[in-house]
Amino acid sequence: MNAYLNGDFLPLTEARVSALDRGFVFGDGVYELVPVYSGKPFRLNDHLRRLQASLDGIRLANPHTLDGWRDIILQLVRMEEAPDQSVYIQVTRGVAPRDHAFPKDAVPTVFLFTQPLTTATPEHKAAGVCAVTAVDYRWQRCDIKAISLLANILLRQQAIDVGCAETVMLRDGFLTEGAASNIFVVKDGVLKAPPPSHLMLTGITYDVVLELAAKHGIPHEVRPVAEAEVRAADELWMTSSTKEIMAIVTLDGVPVGAGVPGPLARRMDALYQTFKREVMRA
Repeated sequence: MNAYLNGDFLPLTEARVSALDRGFVFGDGVYELVPVYSGKPFRLNDHLRRLQASLDGIRLANPHTLDGWRDIILQLVRMEEAPDQSVYIQVTRGVAPRDHAFPKDAVPTVFLFTQPLTTATPEHKAAGVCAVTAVDYRWQRCDIKAISLLANILLRQQAIDVGCAETVMLRDGFLTEGAASNIFVVKDGVLKAPPPSHLMLTGITYDVVLELAAKHGIPHEVRPVAEAEVRAADELWMTSSTKEIMAIVTLDGVPVGAGVPGPLARRMDALYQTFKREVMRA
């Protein structure tokens, strides 16, 4: 695997940053993850806009123009043989003596690497996964894609510890998202999604699912979703660029609906695969 670090392309194993980099010392930085299909970054402009929003959120000037980012990403993608990849982008505030205050002269550290993109198999989707719930105790700016993901890690590990795939997070009686995914609820044929806010990070797959629902006449609502609606759902999904549309078939040990992936999950996955073939790989 290859990487880009502060102007240089090099093997990932040779990439090095200072121990005083604020990303290492404070988690003072942001990241973005861009899926690549058939050698083409998917919705790159959307990802770069989200990166800009995260940089704005931590008051860090963007070290590259849109064209500059695009050139770096495309060159890195071309260096790899895998047609499907994920490009990880990280920008930190740079190297400086340890002090909470913003350093005046630090140069941002820009780090990217790419690896093969592995998505869920049809067999995995047909079986579905289990999930648990937990109180969302993260900070109040979850819309910033910050590299300080300790809370997400601890929350996700609660699911892993009991053999499940995801932790569904609830705050003040309402659904926010998964520890590493977005969550959708289906009840009586209506797809429901929490609205974008500072308490969640909306993924690109989240956007695609809602676009497909609108295009194909699937009833849907984007509004606050109460915990009671989550627990009474006919279907529950987790979505991400790697999981795509993955049905959650048990929640806290209780079957969701019939305890198998529901008809709307199967339909949406079929629509997503067609979209992936005709648009993402176009």
